[in-house]
Amino acid sequence: MPADFNWAIGGEAGDGIDSTGKIFAQALSRAGRHVFTSKDFASRIRGGYTAYKVRTAIDPVQSVVDRLDVLIALTPRTIEENLDELHDGSVIIYDGDRSTMADVEIPEGMVGLDVPLQALAEEAGGAIMRNVVALGAACAVTDFPIENLDSALQKRFGGKGEAIVENNKEAARAGLEFVHEEFDHEFDYDLETTDEDYVLLNGDQAIGMGAIAAGCRFYAGYPITPATNVMEYLTGRIERYGGHVVQAEDELAAINLALGAARAGARSMTATSGPGIDLMAETFGLVATSETPLVIVDVMRSGPSTGMPTKQEQGDLNMMLQGGHGEIPRFVVAPTTISECFWKTVEAFNLAEKYQLPVYVAADLAMAVTEQTFSPETFDMDEVEIDRGKVVDDDTIDEWLDEKGRFQPHALTDDGISPRAFPGTDEGAHMSTGLEHDELGRRTEDTSMRVKQVEKRDRKVETAKSDEDFSPREFGDTDSDVLVISWGSNEGALVEAMNFLEADGIDIRFLSVPYMFPRPDLSDAIEAADEVIVVECNATGQFANVVEHDTLTRVKRINKYDGVRFKADELADEIKSTLDAEEVSA
Repeated sequence: MPADFNWAIGGEAGDGIDSTGKIFAQALSRAGRHVFTSKDFASRIRGGYTAYKVRTAIDPVQSVVDRLDVLIALTPRTIEENLDELHDGSVIIYDGDRSTMADVEIPEGMVGLDVPLQALAEEAGGAIMRNVVALGAACAVTDFPIENLDSALQKRFGGKGEAIVENNKEAARAGLEFVHEEFDHEFDYDLETTDEDYVLLNGDQAIGMGAIAAGCRFYAGYPITPATNVMEYLTGRIERYGGHVVQAEDELAAINLALGAARAGARSMTATSGPGIDLMAETFGLVATSETPLVIVDVMRSGPSTGMPTKQEQGDLNMMLQGGHGEIPRFVVAPTTISECFWKTVEAFNLAEKYQLPVYVAADLAMAVTEQTFSPETFDMDEVEIDRGKVVDDDTIDEWLDEKGRFQPHALTDDGISPRAFPGTDEGAHMSTGLEHDELGRRTEDTSMRVKQVEKRDRKVETAKSDEDFSPREFGDTDSDVLVISWGSNEGALVEAMNFLEADGIDIRFLSVPYMFPRPDLSDAIEAADEVIVVECNATGQFANVVEHDTLTRVKRINKYDGVRFKADELADEIKSTLDAEEVSA
C-alpha cells in the first residue's frame, strides 16, 4: 500500500461535490489522519465539471499529486477528466442505473464498482443522500471504520435534526454493505487510523481566525470568489468579541467603510480578489496619505477582467506592488502555507498600526479553498502578540502638541512614524485629508512641506527594513548549486517536490519568500548558486522580474497559468527539465 492515499469525487456543479468532499476530509481528520484537499469547480451554480480531491496519510501532506486511488464518478466526464491520474488497481465507484452512466467503460487494469447509489439512498430516506452512499462504499474499499464517517455526518447534519443524521448514517451503511456483499475483491487500500486530534481548515478560514486573534473588530466586504469565505468565517464569530461584519454594496464601499472604522481606532480589514483590488485602488492612496492602518486581503484568481473566478493564479503581484496613482508606501505580506495565513494576518495588523500604512495580505485561490490538517498547537493564541504602534494617550500627548497646543498627527519624525491619537483622547482633536497636508493635517501646497511629508512617509518603509525581520523561509541543501525561489501557496508542492528530486540524486536549495515588500535581499543566495529558478503561477514571471530587478541577475522561470495549482511530482519534473535544458545548452 502507498504511503499516502488519494480519493476524489467528481460530477457537475450542484451535485453536492463540495459538501461530500468536506465530509470525507473531516472523517479522515477525525480519524487522526493528515489531509490535504484540492478543488476544481466551475464558475456557475449548476452544470460544468466540478471535483473535490483528498490526499491523506499518517504523516503530514502538503500538496496534491498526479495519482488517484479511489474515484467516485457521478458523470462519465469525471472518468475522462481524471484518466491520467488513475492507475492499475484504482477503484471507480459509479451508479450504472443512471442513464448517463449505463454504458461507462472502466479502463483496463482498474476496478469498477457499479453501486446503485440513488436506489440505496431512496431506501434510506431520500435520493439526495446518494453521495453519502458512495462514501459508505469508499469506506468498504479502504477498510476505513465507518464510525469516523458517522462523526463527520453528525457535524455536517446535526443542526438539521437527529432524524436527518440517522438517515445519512443508514445511507452510508447501505453503501458499505452493498460492496461487502456484492463484490468479492481484495482491495489494495487500508486506511490506518490514529488517536491524534487535528484541526481542519482552509486559507480563508485561517485568515479570518488570524484577524480575530489579532484584535480585528470591523470587517467590510463584498462577496467575490474566492475571498467570500473570509467574510463567511467572520460572520457570527467576530460579534462574540464586540466586532461587526458589514456586507457592502460594492468593493468601493467596502474599503471606505473599513477606512472609516480604522480612523475611529478599530483594527479593520477588508478582503477581495483581483477585480475588487482594482476598484479599491483610489481609496488605497487615501489610506496611505492619511496614514491610516488598514489590512486588505487579496485572494488572487485567474484574470484579467472577470477571467476565471474559480481558478488559480498569482497574477496580482504587480498591482499590489505598484497599483494606485502617485507613489504610495505600503507593505505586501504573502503567506506561504495555510497556517501562515493565520500568523501573517496577525503580523499584517501589527505592521499596519506600527507604521500607519495599508498592508496587503496576498493569498490565492489554491490556498484559500484548500483544507489541510494541523495540530491545535499550530494556532497557539498565547503566542499572538499585538502591537498598536505609536499610540498616544492623555498622559503622553503633550510632547506632540505645537506651540499653540494643537495635536500634530503628521509630525515629522526621524523614523517617519507620527503619533496616533484615538478619538476621544484629550487634546487629540485633529484632521486628516487626502490632500497633501502639513503636520497638523491641514491641506497645503507649500513645496517644502510637500517634500518633507513625502520623505517622511517613505522613511517608514526604511525604518521597517531595519527593525523587522523579512527573511525568507529556507529548505533543502544550503550548499546546493541549484537555487529555487518561490512565493505564496507554491511552498508545499515545492517542499514535497524536493523529495522526488532527492530520489533522483538532485539536491536543491529552496527559498520561500513570504514578504513581497519590503522583501529580503536575495543577492548573496543568488550569487552563490550556479542555477536560479523562480517558480510562480502567472504567465509573465512577475516575481522573477522583481528578483532580476533587485539582483541584476537573469533567472530561469517555471510559470503555470492554466488555472490549476502546481503539483509536487509535476514541479519535480519541471525542475529536472529546466536543469536538463541548461546542460544541453551548455
